Amino acid sequence: MFAIVRTGGKQYRVAPGDKIVVEKLAGNAGDSINLEDVLLAGEGSDLKSTSGLTVAAEIIAQAKGDKVTVFKKRRRHNYRRKAGHRQQHTILKILSIGGKGAAKKAEPKAEKAEAPAKAAPAAEAPAKAAAPAKEAKPAAEKKAPAAKAEKAAAPAKAKSTKDAAPAKAAAKKAPAAKAKK
Repeated sequence: MFAIVRTGGKQYRVAPGDKIVVEKLAGNAGDSINLEDVLLAGEGSDLKSTSGLTVAAEIIAQAKGDKVTVFKKRRRHNYRRKAGHRQQHTILKILSIGGKGAAKKAEPKAEKAEAPAKAAPAAEAPAKAAAPAKEAKPAAEKKAPAAKAEKAAAPAKAKSTKDAAPAKAAAKKAPAAKAKK
């Protein structure tokens, strides 16, 4: 049996026992994951329905790809930039293709997801207690705009004195210019 799966923006043809290198996926070596975006599945020339179909895989390793050198140059401008990049990869071993085998391994992950959901209602209680503290803040915010208005008025006075100084200097220069003629 084979399947075409999509992960990391790319498509891979896989069969049980295959090892593939894909874009980085969360998890450590030895973890089991399910690839749920199955585009096509079949056996030989017969195609099967992909609804609810998943591909079970095991993470063999997290690795980096070969180094790619990025070199930028602009002629006659003494502009050169050199950088390197190593892409993060995950090496997967395909265990099985099918909804039944993958569903058994998906159940433990569902239990882990429920545990944080149970903790969420407990987190809501402190949030409700913090709500009265927020009511006190608007009173402080009412004082802040008055202080802002005072600060805004002070620079306006300074601007008027700055404008007056160049006008006085221009007035002094004007009679001197008439005297030279």
